[in-house]
Amino acid sequence: MDALLLSRIQFGFTVGFHILFPTLTIGLAWFLVFFEARWRRTQQAHWLELYRFWVKIFALTFGMGVVSGLVLSYQFGTNFSRFSELAGPVMGPLLSVEVLTAFFVEAGFLGVMLFGWDKVGPRLHFLATLLVAIGTTNSAFWILSANSFMHTPQGAEFVDGVLIPQDWWAIVFNPSFPYRLSHMLLASGLTTALVIAGGSAWCLSRGLYCEASRSALKTAIAVLALAAPAQIVVGDFHGLNVREHQPMKVAAMEGLWETTRGAPLVAFAWPDQAAQTNRFAVEIPKLASLILTHELDGEVLGLNEVPRAQQPPVLPVFFGFRLMVGLGFVFVLLGASGVWTWLRGRLDDATRLQQAFMLATPLGFVATLAGWIVAETGRQPWLVNGMIRTADGVSPIPAASVAVSLALFVLVYGLLFAAYLYFVFKLVRKGPALPETHLEAMRGARPGELLIDEAEPQGAR
Repeated sequence: MDALLLSRIQFGFTVGFHILFPTLTIGLAWFLVFFEARWRRTQQAHWLELYRFWVKIFALTFGMGVVSGLVLSYQFGTNFSRFSELAGPVMGPLLSVEVLTAFFVEAGFLGVMLFGWDKVGPRLHFLATLLVAIGTTNSAFWILSANSFMHTPQGAEFVDGVLIPQDWWAIVFNPSFPYRLSHMLLASGLTTALVIAGGSAWCLSRGLYCEASRSALKTAIAVLALAAPAQIVVGDFHGLNVREHQPMKVAAMEGLWETTRGAPLVAFAWPDQAAQTNRFAVEIPKLASLILTHELDGEVLGLNEVPRAQQPPVLPVFFGFRLMVGLGFVFVLLGASGVWTWLRGRLDDATRLQQAFMLATPLGFVATLAGWIVAETGRQPWLVNGMIRTADGVSPIPAASVAVSLALFVLVYGLLFAAYLYFVFKLVRKGPALPETHLEAMRGARPGELLIDEAEPQGAR
């Protein structure tokens, strides 16, 4: 393998590892805002228990995101230095604004969230939690703007061989940006809801922290029931946008080799790119045209419209898309089942639903990774679609050097992830219950300051 392919694999591995953590922190930050708001409003102890427990998970995940994200910035210079030269005037300011307006806010107020509970007033602490949540969302805004520009570039043009900004408004709000940002924020909410639902279902199934677990599960179900259908709607609009601006990505997603009117939906196949055909295809007539053009006989471009060298790798795009969409419908089913069981008052003894939520805990991450594989692999062979080819952006470095660094990344990231899971499970085993000294202090509060959930037997904790 040459340096180009190895650099792509290395960046794909590191960005895939990194995206796991912002996906959780973006959604979890807003869950923490809700938990603290409920605590401030009701003064019921289980909301405080939930906040104090999940803020530890947030801090641990945030730290992992920072560590893994720093590496990505360096790879722009080490592995894709030519891309930095060609597109630096556009990409540099976008990424710098993300650091200045988003990361600094998150990092600055994270300390107040973690250590300021007894050191600042309640309003200031809630403001810190809110600003951290706003910071995580703002970070997603700028990162997705930069990434979306690479998919649907506008507002910049080449001057003396370098991509120079001409209209920053057009660059930031490029054609695919609103859809990609909405898609990612909903993915973060769904992923976090599944993590909280899975943990809460596990506790309920064992009779642990029942009041806190029940409230957390209801909150997660509500988010899941709202966000999963919304994600399908946003995904449909996003697909129409991709068809307009990146038709070859859509052709790879659909496994469509020839431009076709009334194109069938390929439910399953094994795409053979060498032969430019699908093996073992199972098709639904005209459904792809109906979805993509909203007409039964609408025309959908095929991969034959471009030379083979300009076709994206079809296999990962084809299967990644089906995995992402399939999981999306699973999330809709889980949300609907959760709401139905909740309305019937059966959450505590719904054993099968609890088991389903436990099994679904990591599926949000799987769907997110599948979506990123579809988006980024489907953009190939372009770094900036139609303007800068991936082969033109790679650094002139030996393949052996990239291979060694890739092996080290796999080793170190494997150890980091193992350590992360160890500490997460350690926190889960400890549970969300507040320290007894904290509870005793709260029981001595003045009337009206605090309502302790005395209805729950201590044995249930």
